[in-house]
Amino acid sequence: MEPTGAKPCKRGKDIMTSNDPAVFHKLYGPKKPRVIYYKRDFLDYTLMIALSALVLGLSYGPLHPAAIAGYVLCAFTLVMFVTRHGVELTIPLIVRRPQDLLYMFVYKLLNPRPMYFVALGVLLLENVLIAYTPNLPHRVDLMRKIGMILLFVHFFAITVYRTVILFHHLRKKELVREILGQTAWKRVVNEKTNVTVEIFHAYATGLLTHLVLLAPWFLVLRYAKFSLLFLPVVFALNVFVHVKWLLKYNQWFYRDHWLGHNSEIEFLYLHGTHHDAIPSALIAVAENGFLEGFLRYLTAFPVAFYNPIVAFLITTIDVKKDVEMHQYIPGIYPKIAMGMMESLQHSTHHYGSIEPYGVGVKIDRPGVSEAFKKAFARIPEGLKNSGKLDEELNGFKWDNPTHRLILTLFRKYHV
Repeated sequence: MEPTGAKPCKRGKDIMTSNDPAVFHKLYGPKKPRVIYYKRDFLDYTLMIALSALVLGLSYGPLHPAAIAGYVLCAFTLVMFVTRHGVELTIPLIVRRPQDLLYMFVYKLLNPRPMYFVALGVLLLENVLIAYTPNLPHRVDLMRKIGMILLFVHFFAITVYRTVILFHHLRKKELVREILGQTAWKRVVNEKTNVTVEIFHAYATGLLTHLVLLAPWFLVLRYAKFSLLFLPVVFALNVFVHVKWLLKYNQWFYRDHWLGHNSEIEFLYLHGTHHDAIPSALIAVAENGFLEGFLRYLTAFPVAFYNPIVAFLITTIDVKKDVEMHQYIPGIYPKIAMGMMESLQHSTHHYGSIEPYGVGVKIDRPGVSEAFKKAFARIPEGLKNSGKLDEELNGFKWDNPTHRLILTLFRKYHV
């Protein structure tokens, strides 16, 4: 079957180096752009929640505290779906079009960057060397213990930070209503809405996404081996791989994110939960939905395969930055710098526009101060001017009504 709405790609064309829309927008089956859930999605959503609970139980262990906490959050989010969207019993998409599930895995297998496989290879090589040198002081058990401690220190620290943010939102909940009521979110936050419930829903979304995302790292720590003796070399290799991986991150993200909104099964089962809650720092976990984070960290992100210390540092930095960079309600902690809001269009994506699909940053444009450009001097070009990819692939306009509205709200409330 040919991809819908796109010409067939030439044999051998690299999905990550060509800026051909036919490559980035390749899709089998119908294209159905989605940004919100409807009550008819209830059974698909229920199945997605059940799969999330299954992933938690199989990864952490069915009675592990992380899994039990996840079960509670799964139940809460399911109740919230019924409360916020209602229930309509229709045949689930996954039953009506089971082939879409196969297509979804094909997309995931075709999209990873080469550095992902290098990271996996480094981990496999380390395990082979450990197996063939049993008399060396690798201290495998110590490294596993350190890794597990770091994983849960990471989760605990981010959760404390997220909880502080929760209190700030609750303290200013009427400001949340006032601001969102002037945007596309007014359909959700109207005068009859319990804003407190919406804020807790966003908080639960972030917590559950975080627990599911960490499952691949937990599995690697449980089943792989890391050597204290090889630590300096592996540390350096991991950092090198990650820097190289970041160079083409925006191309990978555009493709994966585009699928998350244009392949209906990917929206329903992977990415949709990231857009179901209010556009707040509370929801953010490295730009993932519930199951989406699990799949990405298994099949595309190399971080789970790094030495535990490197994985801890990178994951903590990534999640914390993503939390901060999703605070699109001005006047509430944590506040994004005005200069960043002017240079970042991901807020546009969360306020109703399906584009941009990429990271959505553009430093190289008129009006940006030299000091701000200097602050981004060491950021790869593909990230600091990632907005150009959307302009090339889908005609995205940097100056658009949604972004102008967001900037107006930030200038009014960002005090």
